[in-house]
Amino acid sequence: MLMPSATHRRRLRDVWRSAGWPCRDLIEIELLAAGLLERVWDAAGRETLRVTDAGIAMLAETLARNRARRDPHELLVERVAREMQRAGRIAWRGLSLRAKVESGWVMAMPDVYSVRHTTVEAYLQPVVHEIKVQRSDLLSDLRSPQKRAAYLQLGECWYVIRAGIAEPDEIPPECGVLVAGDAAFEVARPAPRRTPVPPGFQTWLALARATPVEGTLDLDQRHLGDPGDPPALDPDSAT
Repeated sequence: MLMPSATHRRRLRDVWRSAGWPCRDLIEIELLAAGLLERVWDAAGRETLRVTDAGIAMLAETLARNRARRDPHELLVERVAREMQRAGRIAWRGLSLRAKVESGWVMAMPDVYSVRHTTVEAYLQPVVHEIKVQRSDLLSDLRSPQKRAAYLQLGECWYVIRAGIAEPDEIPPECGVLVAGDAAFEVARPAPRRTPVPPGFQTWLALARATPVEGTLDLDQRHLGDPGDPPALDPDSAT
């Protein structure tokens, strides 16, 4: 009996989204034999693949499992982004940014990227927050020095870890560590001070195409200023 791997599940999704043209490789043989795919011929004798009812059930199960796994992560990403915004910074989620590392250009996808709300480029203080709620995900990330190097090229780098999944000293010393409790964040180790690296042209293009986190203002703070004004907080408090 086939025990579908992540590769099998991805192929099922690909067939579901596409016209079903076969690749004729070993993955398809296994999916066909397991009854998750079936072969179909049109009037001209052209063969395509179709996801069976059993395959659809597996896709639904995978979707539910992925949502259950991702929801805590996405909630914490949203929480960090809001904290950056409340600290007087402009924050983005889900950006794809190019970064220069020793081996060449790589794509970096920080969970949260933020800059100070300022018109002076030297004061922007770009900060990357990488969010981890599962220990296995954190350890996998820490085994990728190239990814970490890309983050450090983009700005100051912080790992935000859910309380209990790791000790702060497991995180490389070039990164800061925030521990996310149920109600607040604890600075377990500040990020080392680095010479500010203003965003490059490619980063500015990515920011121009993206939408920052929508601003919010707590109701009990509205008397302190016009809702259109940025919060009167020290940007350094964001980290």
